[in-house]
Amino acid sequence: MPDAQAQSLFDTYAEEALFGRRLIAPDLAQLPVGSPILEVGAGAMLLSSQLTREGFAVTALEPTGSGFSHFERMRQVVLDSAQQGGFAPRLCPIGAEQLDAPDTFAYAFSVNVMEHVDDVAATLERIAASLQIGATYRFTCANYLFPYEPHFNLPTLFSKKLTEKVLGARIFGSTRVTDPAGTWRSLNWITVPQVAAIGRSLPAIQVQFDRSMLVSAFERILSDPLFARRRSPVVCSLITAMVRMRLHKLLHFVPASMQPIIDCRIRKRG
Repeated sequence: MPDAQAQSLFDTYAEEALFGRRLIAPDLAQLPVGSPILEVGAGAMLLSSQLTREGFAVTALEPTGSGFSHFERMRQVVLDSAQQGGFAPRLCPIGAEQLDAPDTFAYAFSVNVMEHVDDVAATLERIAASLQIGATYRFTCANYLFPYEPHFNLPTLFSKKLTEKVLGARIFGSTRVTDPAGTWRSLNWITVPQVAAIGRSLPAIQVQFDRSMLVSAFERILSDPLFARRRSPVVCSLITAMVRMRLHKLLHFVPASMQPIIDCRIRKRG
């Protein structure tokens, strides 16, 4: 991978790590330092390493699946640096479906990962089982009931199969992602109703959806240039206008099932 491309990817993932840290800050503030934490889909390991540096006992789950092999080099560089500094997290290179750590973690989280897992139901079941009683797994990802695919910045047409049939040339020729074919294959088309149904099938957990993530995402367009550049200029202009007029606050009233972003908390019952 050329150095310029590697630097661009690092900048993107560094900004995502900062966003993730801000996102989970209120949750972490309620945990004692040293608490065992699970990051599901740790990617380049930046956030897991930072949380370890802050004193948490972090397990980083990262199998590096289809579409994300470019993580490997960057991840190794980050881990080498973290090991030298004495704050490397524990790396667990398996998929979440294979996780077997009952009643272990005081908190678990993932950011933009759940749309890439092979089996959503199995993943949620295994993560829930790994939580301590009363602990929470929080995840954010795209909601494919909303007709938009954020990785490729494209509208969706009812199903993944139909979207690929109509927009395949734009998908597989995309320059927005490092591995278009692999990234597309990894997408599982997760939706809010699907997650809610899985929650109802697992009596040991309680599922709750937050509707404020879209408001935060709109505000991020104005404060995060890297994030804004991954959206079309037209979209950014419309969002900027809405935020400046405070109209984006009305998005709080959009039902979770129709929001483009899933922000979900899964709590393990006592």
